[in-house]
Amino acid sequence: MKTVVVCSGGMDSVTLAYKVKRERELTRLVSFDYGQRHKKELDFAARTAADLGVRHDIIDIANIGNFLSGSALTGDIDVPDGHYAEDNMRVTVVPNRNAIMLTIAFGVAAGENASAVAAAVHAGDHFVYPDCRPAFVDAFRAMQNCALEGMWEVDLYTPFVGMSKADIARAGADLGVPFELTWSCYKGGESHCGRCGTCVERQEALHLAGVPDPTHYEDPDYWVEACKDRGSV
Repeated sequence: MKTVVVCSGGMDSVTLAYKVKRERELTRLVSFDYGQRHKKELDFAARTAADLGVRHDIIDIANIGNFLSGSALTGDIDVPDGHYAEDNMRVTVVPNRNAIMLTIAFGVAAGENASAVAAAVHAGDHFVYPDCRPAFVDAFRAMQNCALEGMWEVDLYTPFVGMSKADIARAGADLGVPFELTWSCYKGGESHCGRCGTCVERQEALHLAGVPDPTHYEDPDYWVEACKDRGSV
């Protein structure tokens, strides 16, 4: 089954790329430059494509991103520290991001007669991101069926939508994913900050999965404090 993977360069989407490579016919990775402050993630997506021997396309929608205001990822708002389950993480939501990216990815997939677009949305995202929840996945799939009806058949493949981040970490370890060649930090510095929601979630997930964490964090201990009330430490 020919499948296009939407890959940010993060731990989840890179794991998905490895999964698709093993189980399906991976045709290409598609990444998006939407003006995100952590644009260096795209370099990690490119490395993944090279490792897997597939085409990598970066689609520039930065001009659109300029209009998706109110998010710490695309504006002048500071990226907050803490765990994703905290209300302050709502400031990292980019309005309609996944709907825009997936719509483009479906066009790419249809253009090459692929059977599916794969996206790495997972249960850990459900706290904050409405466009990562099962209801969105089902609705988007139905919309695309209407948009392509009679011309192309492209499915939305989201194998992680009911899985935790720790489940993905275990799957990645089994697939031999080089986690050191993935990028999670929303702050986009030289190293992972260790304090933002994505860094905390990454450390917690690898800890729960019992998988060694090869990542260098500027603050490697903060996650313990951030997760102390969650029973995961």
